[in-house]
Amino acid sequence: MTSIRNICVYCGSSPGHDPRHEAAAKALGAAIARAGIGLVFGGGSCGLMGVVARAALDAGGEVCGIIPDFLGKREIALAGLTELCVVADMHQRKRLMFEKSDAFVALPGGIGTLEELAEQLTWIQLGRHEKPLVIADIGGFWRPLLRLFAHMREEGFIRANYEIRYLVAERVEDIVPMIIGAASHRRSAAEAEMVERF
Repeated sequence: MTSIRNICVYCGSSPGHDPRHEAAAKALGAAIARAGIGLVFGGGSCGLMGVVARAALDAGGEVCGIIPDFLGKREIALAGLTELCVVADMHQRKRLMFEKSDAFVALPGGIGTLEELAEQLTWIQLGRHEKPLVIADIGGFWRPLLRLFAHMREEGFIRANYEIRYLVAERVEDIVPMIIGAASHRRSAAEAEMVERF
């Protein structure tokens, strides 16, 4: 039995130009649902957000959308969700997405997706949580960011004792198994630590 009940997917409210991104969102939504895991996402019906959520619903999964009130007209909340949470602002949206989720995936997206990803990486780096995070590098989309991380390390801005922990998946079918494996490893390490204490 996995301890992963819900996976939060960060992704674009646009489909992007590369059809691989839309295909990846569809495959990921279905894979999450087939694994018996719930999906948490930004609540919108457009772009990759709508694709991943519809795919999860079509596969019989539970889907929770979280959308700020002011975005309701711009993104149009997806109908037929298991749960829709309308919040006051972006801060509440991100906080609730975090609280409802046991792991995170960053599919391709724009500035909003980058901001959500960067926030989770920061919280992991500062030891605020140990939830698994997967960067879905579909078609090499996130490769420039991964190179930037390497540059930050080389320049001494990511120190060894403040490393950022994340997983990178180049194939959609690897994402859910990677998350379950990371959660299982974390649980085993925690159990071993408890045994050592007593």
